[in-house]
Amino acid sequence: MRGISILLTYAFLLAAIIVVLVRALPARHNPFAPIDLTARPGIATTAQLSRLKGDREACFTALDTASVQYTPLEDTPHGKKCGLFDALTLDRTLTPYSATLQMTCAETAAVYMWERHVVRPAAVEIFGSPVARIETYGSFSCRNIAGTRRLSQHAFGNAIDVSGFRLEDGRVIDVKAHWGKRGKEGRFLKRVHSGACELFSVTLGPEYNAAHADHFHMDMGPGGICR
Repeated sequence: MRGISILLTYAFLLAAIIVVLVRALPARHNPFAPIDLTARPGIATTAQLSRLKGDREACFTALDTASVQYTPLEDTPHGKKCGLFDALTLDRTLTPYSATLQMTCAETAAVYMWERHVVRPAAVEIFGSPVARIETYGSFSCRNIAGTRRLSQHAFGNAIDVSGFRLEDGRVIDVKAHWGKRGKEGRFLKRVHSGACELFSVTLGPEYNAAHADHFHMDMGPGGICR
């Protein structure tokens, strides 16, 4: 019994030390800390974003703190085939989008982080020009996954399709035209695709299948794919 008591004591001390060390970490590396969408992503960012899917208050607070402008949407009545829950219409972030976006709060949070910490810095670094607009096919759409009978994450406003980027110098980077090509355009698309994989649950591009030959699909659904 004395041996068990000693082991329990050591286990308690070890747990206490771990808690102290975790609390001392910067918020972006601490999976238990509230997410800061304006902070550079860290090792805990994926877990923090995932946690927002089940915490409406924390999610909208994170958007407010980052000064994301949006119009909240009423939840769709239960029983509907498609619907929006904990969702919003995105009014303004740092970069304009080519279409109106209706998305879940968690999807919006991931989109904002991708835009702020991946897309915008990559454009300046690679092209020396800021992004003027992100070209998108939209977000909410009551439809199935292409070729299946399963509802897409678009049916719940939990996904966005991005087809390209327009820079302030007039240059256009198009997924269909430039994916896999040499040069700055191809390098930029690879950068923003890999960066999306670090933030979204699912990121699909031209290498996934023919249905994604002209855009990146990024969602915060239950899956876990980067292709």
